[in-house]
Amino acid sequence: MSAPVDGGFATLADATRPVRLVLVGAGGMGRAWLRTILANPDTELVGVVDLDTALAESAVTEAGLRAGPEGVVVGTSVSVVAEATGADAVVNVTVPAAHHPVNTEALFAGLPVLCEKPIAPTVAQALSLAATAEASGQLLMTSQSRRYYASIAAFREQVATLGRLGSATTEFFKAPHFGGFREEMAHVLLVDMAIHAFDAARYVLGSDPIAVYCEEYNPGWSWFSADAAATAVFEFAGGVRYTYSGSWCADGVETSWNGSWRVNGEHGTAVWDGDSAPQRQLAPQGGSPSAVETTELEPDVPEEIAGSLVEFVDALRTGRVPSGEVHANVLSLAMVEAAVRSAESGERVVIADVLAQAHTRAIEAEPRADVRAALVTSR
Repeated sequence: MSAPVDGGFATLADATRPVRLVLVGAGGMGRAWLRTILANPDTELVGVVDLDTALAESAVTEAGLRAGPEGVVVGTSVSVVAEATGADAVVNVTVPAAHHPVNTEALFAGLPVLCEKPIAPTVAQALSLAATAEASGQLLMTSQSRRYYASIAAFREQVATLGRLGSATTEFFKAPHFGGFREEMAHVLLVDMAIHAFDAARYVLGSDPIAVYCEEYNPGWSWFSADAAATAVFEFAGGVRYTYSGSWCADGVETSWNGSWRVNGEHGTAVWDGDSAPQRQLAPQGGSPSAVETTELEPDVPEEIAGSLVEFVDALRTGRVPSGEVHANVLSLAMVEAAVRSAESGERVVIADVLAQAHTRAIEAEPRADVRAALVTSR
C-alpha cells in the first residue's frame, strides 16, 4: 500500500491487477460474498478466515476451488492469513459483535476493510472504528448494500428535481417467520432492518437527521417476543420530515424489501415501490396537470453487495471516498440508536446528543493510545 491520499486512506500501489481479498466469515452471508468476489473480474479470493476452519474449507471447495497453501488459504486469524497470501484487503462478514475486533486487527495489519452492516453494534464502537481507520491510515467501508440499485439511484435523481422538500415516507410491511434469534431479540425491526431504510433516506434526501420521535409496539398476533413494529418521525436538515412506518407481522399486500417510498417537494412528488423504476409528477404548470413520468433505468448496474464491492475496489484504486465510508455511515447507525432510545423513553431524541454521549463512551473505553488520541481530536 502507498501513502494516504486526499481521501485520508492508502490506495493500491498497482491499480491494474485484481485486488487480492481475504474473506472473514464462511456462513450463509459469507458464501454469498464468496460468490460475489469470484464473479468480479477485478477481485481475487486468496483466503477465507473462520473460527470453524472446516466450515471455511467446505465453502471454498463448494465454490470449486482448492483449500490450502496451493489454493485459497484457510485459517482462524485475519492478519496471519493476509500475510501468508499477500492480501490487499479484507471483506468482513462476521456477526456484528465481531466487527470491531476483526476490523481493528485488519486495519492495523495494513489492510483496508469492506464490512457488512452494521459497522458495529453501537455508535460508540462505530466511532472507535472511525478513529481506528484514521490512526491506521486505511479505508474502512460499510456495505450498505441497499444503496446499490439502479432504481434507487434514479429515485434520488428525481428527488433532486423537486426543489425544497417537505416530507418523505417509507412504508415497510413484511411477515417473515425467521425462527431463531430474531424472534427473540429486542427492537428487532429497528435494529435488524430499519437501518437499511434510514441509510437510504440519507442517500435519497442528500441530508442528515437532526432528531427523532419513535414509538414501538407488538401486534397482538405477533410471533416475535418483543416489539416487531414501529413508527419513527425524523426531522432532517432544512425542516424535512421523514416518516418510517413498518412491521414484521404484516401478512397480505406486502411491500418490497426496500419498502414503498414517497417524497414531496415544492415542485412535485416522486414515488418508488422499492423494486421497479420510480415515478415523478411535477406540480401543475399553467393550470394543467403534469404527466406521470417513469424513469428509464440504467442497464447492467451492479446491485446490492456486488455494487458495494465495485465501489470498494474503485476507492482502493482511485482514492475516491466511497458512500459507505465509516465516518459517514456512523450517522445511519446513530439514527437506529436514537430511534430505540426514543421508543424506550417516550421522548424526542436529538441525534447530536446521541453522538456526543457515544463519543464520551468511546474515549473512556478505548485501550489504544493512538485511537484514543484520534477520538479526542475529532470531538
